[in-house]
Amino acid sequence: MPRLLAVLLLCLSCTVHAADSYLTRLLNKPVPGGVAVIELGTSAVPPTARFDNKPVLVIKEQDTWRAIVGIPLTAKPGPLQLSSGGRTLSFMVGSKHYPEQHITLKNTRQVNPDPADLTRINAELATQTQAYRSFSLGNPSNLILDKPVNGSLSSRFGVRRFFNGEERNPHAGLDFAVPAGTPIKTPAAGRVILIGDYFFNGNTVFVDHGQGFISMFCHMSKIDVHAGQILARGAVVGRVGSTGRATGPHMHWNVSLNDVRVDPAIFIGAFQP
Repeated sequence: MPRLLAVLLLCLSCTVHAADSYLTRLLNKPVPGGVAVIELGTSAVPPTARFDNKPVLVIKEQDTWRAIVGIPLTAKPGPLQLSSGGRTLSFMVGSKHYPEQHITLKNTRQVNPDPADLTRINAELATQTQAYRSFSLGNPSNLILDKPVNGSLSSRFGVRRFFNGEERNPHAGLDFAVPAGTPIKTPAAGRVILIGDYFFNGNTVFVDHGQGFISMFCHMSKIDVHAGQILARGAVVGRVGSTGRATGPHMHWNVSLNDVRVDPAIFIGAFQP
């Protein structure tokens, strides 16, 4: 009996240890465009954390608080710092290579917009930037996300994009190859904080999952939600389309943490080192 009890205690210890590191094992991908999971301690009061002077998602896992930090795609390999409770916590960022993608567009204004287009683009950028910087206090319903659609990936995050031979911003999300009209479902519960029809993104929806953890869906043929609407996990936000700067129907999905666009593949178990 004592031997059996010892084995059971050992198994329990292993289970607890695995649970403690669950988020770290699944989400800690500290590369440019990735995520760092940083332990903050076991205080009774929820700690706060800031990175690049912006608030960071903090979640309690078992008895330990952890910061889930979005790392900019422009970050250089080496040490970065997070502040929390008067402390400065350092973490290391590794390197990652992102391939190139060359796209031909018939509408040359979507490569080199005219002055009127630029006025519209700048106004839309300001509106969307404000949405990305939203920071509500509720905890996300889940950090391991569902795919918004079932389909193969047609373009990965971070790809250096060339339109008609001219380099533009890297790809800030994932593209899924699915037919027009396919329902797009929110990968976690949240609140709709912005909808719009934008020059580059077309029909677009922003969903705030809590603490700066935000999904953005764009190029949709139809929007099925309204600003301020509370969504359950799996609720339909719209339908796949090809509005805005798109060469055909597909689903584009951004994920943002602390106003940093990160690789959504991390949250669906499809990250490629």
